[in-house]
Amino acid sequence: MSPTYPQKHRNSRVAQTRRQFLQTSVTAMVASSLSSCGWTLAEVKTTPNTQISSDTLYIYTWSGYTDQDLLDHFREETGLKVVADVFDSNEAMLARLQAGGASAYSVIYPSGYMVEKMIQIGLLAEVDHSLLVGLEDLFPQFKNPIYDPGGLHSVPISWGTTGLIYNPNKLETPPKDWSYLWENKDKLSKRITLLNDVREVMGASLRMLGYSYNSTDPNQIRQAYEKLVELRPTIASFTTDSWRPQMIVGDLSIAMCYSSDAAEIKEENEDLRYITPYSGSSLWIDTMVIPKSAPNPEGAYKWINFMLRPDIAATLVKRLKFATPSRLAYEKLPDILRNDPTLFPPESILARSEMIHDLGKANEIYERYWTQLTS
Repeated sequence: MSPTYPQKHRNSRVAQTRRQFLQTSVTAMVASSLSSCGWTLAEVKTTPNTQISSDTLYIYTWSGYTDQDLLDHFREETGLKVVADVFDSNEAMLARLQAGGASAYSVIYPSGYMVEKMIQIGLLAEVDHSLLVGLEDLFPQFKNPIYDPGGLHSVPISWGTTGLIYNPNKLETPPKDWSYLWENKDKLSKRITLLNDVREVMGASLRMLGYSYNSTDPNQIRQAYEKLVELRPTIASFTTDSWRPQMIVGDLSIAMCYSSDAAEIKEENEDLRYITPYSGSSLWIDTMVIPKSAPNPEGAYKWINFMLRPDIAATLVKRLKFATPSRLAYEKLPDILRNDPTLFPPESILARSEMIHDLGKANEIYERYWTQLTS
């Protein structure tokens, strides 16, 4: 049976992609660490390219949304070599683009709320739907997203929730909500990581306090920041990716993460469990967009069409473990994946989740507190 999703209630990574580490490497140190665990790494870079070739397609994506098999398959079909630069937060990606990197890439993978912001500041080209095949196969909830009405500037590639992954062998009781981190902070000192994402971390604190992920109330945002200051001595680091090898080897007890990452890493350690906190969390969507300054828009459409194909999308769910927005791809999945609540959560969880929105001037408040928290 096809999954159901909440209809445009208040809803990144992200998309956030948005964000796995399988077959990619952010640094040589992490690559070395992961290779000892049997991970296979794709050829990616963490600095933007400045030399553009007509037979090369440069994309800017979350780590783990590509692997070498995918890149090789695309090249075999199109003749285009793909070079994937990676980022670990929407904010880092936008900063790179605004510093002059936008003209280096033909496809970028922002989360939903960042699409909204990128449209507002004029970075994105409109998507020509007549050049795309497969949009009609998306689940209805992804065809007219609230962050990009009509999908005029973006194409969804994956979606999921944000929650907590933990090792039950290292905890006296399993977590059920964000509040668990504060209630057990003395027992978990330096064995917790939170995402390197201002909106996700501040949002989790806001939800724990009974507020919206998207609060613009300065008093509520201040309260969320103050709660995080209480937790700060317990936090080992703010990271989107490097918690993974630490969790596998048992150096961490609990980590804030994206559901796609959790679905994948549980295969490395079957003891690990993932929960979406009861008070609520984020429902993120990661997308593919084409910047106005794209050096290879023709190649960009070839890539997006390739990624929209049900056979390709279904294969990536199996291999890279991120949920697809394609109905036909979902129908191609084996029952064990279609029924995996980490990848495809039930309605009861989705009803408690919010999409992250761009908050305009209120973003400055979040960024100020984030700088204070992480410095």
